[in-house]
Amino acid sequence: MPIAIPALSARLRPLLTGACLGAAVAIFSAPAVARGPDGIADVAEKVIDAVVNISTTQTVDANKGSGDKSAGDNPRGAMPQLPPGSPFEEFFDDFFKNRKGGPGGDKNGGMQPRKTNSLGSGFIIDTSGIVVTNNHVIADADEINVIMNDGTKIKAELVGVDKKTDLAVLKFKPVKPLIAVKFGDSEKLRLGEWVIAIGNPFSLGGTVTAGIVSARNRDINSGPYDSYIQTDAAINRGNSGGPLFNLDGDVIGVNTLIISPSGGSIGIGFAVPSKTVTQVVAQLREFGELRRGWLGVRIQPVTDEIAESLNIKPARGALIAGIDDKGPAKPAGLETGDVVVKFDGKDIKEPKDLSRVVADTAVGKAVDVLIIRMGKEETRQVTLGRLEDSEKPVQASV
Repeated sequence: MPIAIPALSARLRPLLTGACLGAAVAIFSAPAVARGPDGIADVAEKVIDAVVNISTTQTVDANKGSGDKSAGDNPRGAMPQLPPGSPFEEFFDDFFKNRKGGPGGDKNGGMQPRKTNSLGSGFIIDTSGIVVTNNHVIADADEINVIMNDGTKIKAELVGVDKKTDLAVLKFKPVKPLIAVKFGDSEKLRLGEWVIAIGNPFSLGGTVTAGIVSARNRDINSGPYDSYIQTDAAINRGNSGGPLFNLDGDVIGVNTLIISPSGGSIGIGFAVPSKTVTQVVAQLREFGELRRGWLGVRIQPVTDEIAESLNIKPARGALIAGIDDKGPAKPAGLETGDVVVKFDGKDIKEPKDLSRVVADTAVGKAVDVLIIRMGKEETRQVTLGRLEDSEKPVQASV
């Protein structure tokens, strides 16, 4: 059916004609399809057997109300803590609703506990059978199975999880030789660089998509350690936990989140960068848990007004708003009102910089902390303690 075009004034007709002509020239002179680099196919062929599907079974007690947010009593307990109105709330709402199973009840009107299934993605990093995935893919699972690219299904065990970065490590006993992938350096990524996502969208199995790096160090306010890679490579439900590759075939991220008002990809996906993943995975493999450094301070941004009053030019750093009496900062001589501008040789431009670098520093390590106190720079040495999971609120405390 022809497209109806409203009547145009005589003044606009030449413009329309020119635009149409330009479009016609472009259509006949441009290639029919814009193509990515041929290397995408080579990478996909090389690494796809290292990408696995993750199948889990959970027991859901539908009688547990939404008021209890503990991971043990409510399948939504494993849901990452997002701020009200976050665009990612719908993503996780739908993910966990899908794990609640179909209707069912008992003669007393209560819902019977039942088994439900969910699917996600992961990838092999060691030929002994070590797999990396997202925590929300395997959270509350009674049973975890790894499904190889050839369809082989193998029971897996949990090595450890880190809810703050939504990462998990699994292990399984191989039944045949495996292909493993290695991590690349996410710090070397450039905007516009080609990347490849492989995973299990909508339970379809191994699926390859490609796109570019849209942004780096993206903060989506989902936690204190946000520093996501943003990509327009198609990432859909079921891709969670799958790898994001560069054109060398190295993993530079773990696909974790999408913005999706419709439930499908709209070209805004997020991956945990390999810099974070390698640190978390190393500790999970060694200890089965994360052992993050702890400074024992509450921090807030340095506003222009605060910077002016403290004679800090330009405004930068993390303002210490409070000191934990039992934390390592107090005996080191740090005080409320100090502004941390450098930690262990790393510049601190904003509070989240301090949160990340402290968390990444080994427990028990003695580090130099450069502060500005009353307009003058001073250095204090602090021996870091260990951040416990119970430390709250994580966004304001390090």
